[in-house]
Amino acid sequence: MPRPTAPRRLLAGATAAVGVAALLVAAPAPTPTPASAAAKAPGLTSTFAANDYCLGECGDIVPPGQNGSATLVEILANQTLGTLPRHSADQLGKYADLVYGYAGLRPEQIGSFFNDASFGVPSGQVERDYSPRADVRIVRDRATGVPHVTGTTRGGTMYGAGYAGAEDRLFTMDLMRHVGRGTLTPFAGGAPSNRELEQSVWRNSPYTEADLAAQVEALRAKGPRGEQLYADVQEYIAGVNAYIGVCMANRNCPGEYVLTGHLDAITNEGGPEPFTMTDLIAIAGVVGGLFGGGGGTEMQSALVRIAARAKYGPTEGDKVWAGFRNQNDPETVLTLHDGQSFPYGSASPDAASVALPDAGTATVEPIFTDPTGSAASRATGSSGSELAAALSGLTIDPAHRGMSNAAVVSAANSATGHPVAVFGPQTGYFSPQLLMIQELQGPGISARGAAFAGLNLYVLLGRGQDYAWSATSSIHDITDTYAVPLCTTDGSAPTLASDRYLFRGQCVAMEQLAHTNKWKPTAADTTPAGSYKLVAWRTKLGLVAWRGTVGGKPHAFTHLRSTYRHEADSAIGFQMFNDPTEMGTADAFLASAGNVEYAFNWFYVNSTQSAYFNSGLNPLRAAGSNPNLPMKAEPAYEWQGFQPDTNTASYAPRSAHPNSVDQDYYVSWNNKQAKDFGGADGNFSFGAVHRGDLLDKPLKAGIAAGRKYDRATLTSLVEQAGVTDLRGVEVLDELIRVLESQPVGDAALAAEIAKLKAWRQAGALRVETAKGSKVYQHADAIRTFDAWWPLLVRGMFRDQLGTDLYQALINAIQINESPSGQQQGDKSTLPTSANEAQAHKGSSFQYGWWGYVDKDLRAVLGDPVAGGLGRSYCGGGVLAGCRQVLLDTLKAAAATPATTTYPGDSTCAAGDQWCADTIVQSPLGGIKHAPIAWQNRPTYQQVVSFPARRGDDVSNLAAGKAVTASSAQLGYAASKAVDGDLGTRWASSWADDQTLTVDLGSARPVGRVALAWESAYAKSYRIEVSTDGTTWRTAWSTTAGDGGTDVVAFPVETARYVRMRGLTRATTYGFSLWEMSVYAR
Repeated sequence: MPRPTAPRRLLAGATAAVGVAALLVAAPAPTPTPASAAAKAPGLTSTFAANDYCLGECGDIVPPGQNGSATLVEILANQTLGTLPRHSADQLGKYADLVYGYAGLRPEQIGSFFNDASFGVPSGQVERDYSPRADVRIVRDRATGVPHVTGTTRGGTMYGAGYAGAEDRLFTMDLMRHVGRGTLTPFAGGAPSNRELEQSVWRNSPYTEADLAAQVEALRAKGPRGEQLYADVQEYIAGVNAYIGVCMANRNCPGEYVLTGHLDAITNEGGPEPFTMTDLIAIAGVVGGLFGGGGGTEMQSALVRIAARAKYGPTEGDKVWAGFRNQNDPETVLTLHDGQSFPYGSASPDAASVALPDAGTATVEPIFTDPTGSAASRATGSSGSELAAALSGLTIDPAHRGMSNAAVVSAANSATGHPVAVFGPQTGYFSPQLLMIQELQGPGISARGAAFAGLNLYVLLGRGQDYAWSATSSIHDITDTYAVPLCTTDGSAPTLASDRYLFRGQCVAMEQLAHTNKWKPTAADTTPAGSYKLVAWRTKLGLVAWRGTVGGKPHAFTHLRSTYRHEADSAIGFQMFNDPTEMGTADAFLASAGNVEYAFNWFYVNSTQSAYFNSGLNPLRAAGSNPNLPMKAEPAYEWQGFQPDTNTASYAPRSAHPNSVDQDYYVSWNNKQAKDFGGADGNFSFGAVHRGDLLDKPLKAGIAAGRKYDRATLTSLVEQAGVTDLRGVEVLDELIRVLESQPVGDAALAAEIAKLKAWRQAGALRVETAKGSKVYQHADAIRTFDAWWPLLVRGMFRDQLGTDLYQALINAIQINESPSGQQQGDKSTLPTSANEAQAHKGSSFQYGWWGYVDKDLRAVLGDPVAGGLGRSYCGGGVLAGCRQVLLDTLKAAAATPATTTYPGDSTCAAGDQWCADTIVQSPLGGIKHAPIAWQNRPTYQQVVSFPARRGDDVSNLAAGKAVTASSAQLGYAASKAVDGDLGTRWASSWADDQTLTVDLGSARPVGRVALAWESAYAKSYRIEVSTDGTTWRTAWSTTAGDGGTDVVAFPVETARYVRMRGLTRATTYGFSLWEMSVYAR
């Protein structure tokens, strides 16, 4: 007899799992039951949009949730009662749980950790359907609240994107436009963290309103696509402003406007200001600075070279500088490992262009003047509000941003014969997230994926009809430093404060870019009132970043970034990514990616190809110039074809950019791109140990052993890398070898070493003993190792290098970047610190001295070392002396209290190791979330593989076909499982070994079956196929069924008959299916 049914949960399929689009249809239970009066249809359907060739094998996720807009009432309820607005947190649990479920992950389990990223929303899964304008329709799905925007016109699609983006991220968009203009403090408060952020942005991309407007107008000069981009922006802005009008009229604008003093909750006075096209340029400058910059730290490298020469003399000093510089370390991991060479950035350190500052004269250019009130406070790094603390995570240091990862396996090494990708950007963790998910369908646009708040007129990273793409920050060199001689016109001697400079033989005035920011305390930020003047000085050769003398004469040292004053130009590339006519093949992808001018690594897959392209506006440098160090401001060393009035030049052709199609696999974790593609001037991180090794080494070994990867096994590999301590897995072995080069007589130290060895043998993972225990496996070893790292680095290097050189190196690359952001050791002394260590940010192990420690220990041990550090350091290069250094520092680390190693903060008690590592969704608004376990993982992550391409048949072969069953209950006939109605179902008798058989009418290729289980599902079952209905072959089977919707893929068979054979039941009832669908691919 029928029994009650439970609400269905989303589950994905099998070897080439196929998630399906959702259709929740409430259906009355045919027979009264004691526990439920209604049967719930499954959370997935078994049909796909006609333009969706992923067939459910596209998954994505971005925590904490899609909804990033909360009214004042919702904010107060969250902060007093802990309640959460709908869809503000419904992706956080899935995201967090992967850390507990990645080991042994099966394809059918992917849906437990990722959302179905199929196109469209079936009617039963619609939460809201509305048209803010006649030519656009927005449908939000019940599962996550994602907006699916469909326009009948191009303009309507853009208008809908703007409207939906404002619905989900209006206050975040407002924050970002103020950050981009350097006016954050008047808008959000004068907390020190807010000041640091706006100052960092003003250093990188200061603009006048005229500058911003000129960039908008320049789009029109970029041909048809530029004209289309201009029109798209206009419509997008119109959509944003239309929503502002609606929320003001409905009095439900984000509550943060009230808390920051911009909206009166009683009178409704104030509110968000209308957006303009120039706002998008300002936001683009922030995003580009955070994730798409590179270079510009020639001075830090120069200061290391100067200190090395002072310590060791010119010849040996240069060897030491080059060893630590890691520009082309032969031992570093490469994204392109097929032997291709892409020379870029290499030059003689003694090139005629080099202009080193005189020792002791270089100082960083101040970015503000005239401080009053709280601005005169010397407090830094702290915050006056949670919002300010969250925004501190966005501080721009273009040369040292390293985020995002990618693992892509070619068709030849895939278990399904189709490329597989697990990739996404690491953009920090915020509430709401900087990124939002959307689907856009309209003329010339067909995509679903993620976009930054305020820039979501296109999908920036995501999937198209039969392809997907993503990026990692490449941090390669698109910014150079020029040593500009200072001068005067009144006959007086120039000084370091002079505001005129020599350019092409003329003494010209610098352009001052300045405005005054004032703030006062609000409910959101109680920082006392204050003000200051933000100031940047612009020359024809870039923005003044440092001052100092060269040969005793005053100079300004500038940053000339190729993308400065061209912040929006990259949008043409993103426009092309969204256009299916521009992305159908790997070659088309390479051409599209070549239109992105920011420095990124791009990855692509379709059903047969995988590809890679390194984008960036790479200037052609003059012969004889060295862009790795400050260059003389002379015409001979300017970029080729340089036009200072427009900041344009001649650029490297696309063929010179690292690129590839169908390499056996690709990995990127902000590592070096290719052989001879030199690390940017101040990037000292491309060494022998890099976090890219955590992806590269296991994938390389697996492919060498003949292993084939599917979405589940590749996801598992990537997630294991995300819970591994890079230092533990790559450096600890050498540390232990040195320690045990002689017997360890101290019993306490021997015990500590034994714990460390056990942790290393277990994989050096930072994972809990069990889900929810909040205690790490090998917790004592991890605590000791965390405390030991900064001590051993100091012990190995400081005395040997000398104080000045040691500090100069720390100013170029931090010692540590642990998951907790603590245990930093000796820190940079520069006001523009390169230190990326931050609490609760997730991303870890990009910058640190692990490669230096590894090389030096191997040198001391007598192991081969390619590309050494110029000399040996630990213990003076003597094994016994090095061993003593390590013993002494290990002893000190073991005695360090946990409360010192993990000092505690507003989230965690001192000494709480697990909590110290946790990820916190830093509040950019009023909604807060509980911390989650640490994982070093993309914020937005896709898991994709395309089994089909445009032109393939992706129809449901079983729809309406003849069907029989071994048994059926009254009212639950077999035909109800192929009628396309997820409100009806087939139910067998209450017995094992039952079948449901579909007759396709003729022999057809069959490679995929979707089963939408009712709560009476099969624990074990088989998919069997036959050409005659008598002789059956097993195409797929499982003994671990867990209900939901299973979409199973298998090698294509020719069959007329397809049946599900339920072997054992998971419940006391029979087997019951809402729908069974069959596909050719």
